[in-house]
Order: sequence, then structure tokens, then C-alpha cells
Amino acid sequence: MKRLFPILLVCLLPLIVQAQDTIFVDSDGEEYIVDRLPPVPQFPGGQQAFAQYLIQNTHYLDLVWDADITGRVIVQFLVQADGSITDVEVVRSMGYPKFDEEAKRVISEMPKWVWKHDPGEFAPVRFTVPVDFKLK
Repeated sequence: MKRLFPILLVCLLPLIVQAQDTIFVDSDGEEYIVDRLPPVPQFPGGQQAFAQYLIQNTHYLDLVWDADITGRVIVQFLVQADGSITDVEVVRSMGYPKFDEEAKRVISEMPKWVWKHDPGEFAPVRFTVPVDFKLK
């Protein structure tokens, strides 16, 4: 599989990473929401570094190269208190499972995210990321 850097386009800056909801989990595993939101983690280096990571690490699939298939996969994931990425799932597919798998793979393999403040007992934060596959 070839790595083709300019082939993957990513929706940039404010749309790249959006915290959707903050879920707090108590010691019994019950989820709840509070009025005041805690600080949220970020990709090491910020949003531009995140966009660059996606561009450099996502592979456009050789088998669809000649078919000129393009589209967007929307992926959700949780960033845990330790910065690790879990619960990666596709919430909107292009209709091609191979693209869904590739979007999930690149998100799952991200480095740990960082907190600007000590995460303490912060609960996981859910993020939604659009990943665009487009030929130039």
C-alpha cells in the first residue's frame, strides 16, 4: 500500500477536532454530565500537528486508486485521562468498508494526547473527526 501524502485532505482547524460531550464516570461505572466542563486534552502539538499526522499516516487504498473513489469518513473516539485513544468507531461511512477500516486504524494508532492541566480524575472526552479521502 502506498503512502500518498497529498491524497488525503483533512478539514482543517476548527472542524478537525470538536469535543462533543464530556462523560464523567463514577466508581460504580455510572455515567453523568455536570454543568462545568473540565479542561480537554489535545493532540501533541495542537490542531495543525493533528492534521499533519492524518495526512502523513493515512494510506489511500491502491485498489480504489483507478476507480477515483473519494469521500469522508466521520470517526468518534474517546481520549482517556492518561491520553490514550479508545472506543474508536465510524459514525458516518463512505459506504466502502476499506476506507472505514483505514480511518479507524490511523485514529487508533495516534500518539497519546496531552492535557494542559493535570488530568487527575477527569473522565474520558469524546471527539469527532472528519477524515476526507480525495484525489488531487
